[in-house]
Amino acid sequence: MKTETYEGIVENGQIRLPEDVRLPEKAKVYVVIPGVEMRPVAYVGSPRLVHTEQAADFTKEIVEAQ
Repeated sequence: MKTETYEGIVENGQIRLPEDVRLPEKAKVYVVIPGVEMRPVAYVGSPRLVHTEQAADFTKEIVEAQ
């Protein structure tokens, strides 16, 4: 696989390459960020029932306001 390396900067959340760099549409690119420590993103999972037969205990009843 042939590779090229370009230096760019991030402005307003987008990567800006030098003006003379032209990439084809849908080109696969890899971003390497030197010297930056990324903080892990928190993951909040969906709760799961241990006993699926208890699912009926959590059914909602919709009552229209009068």
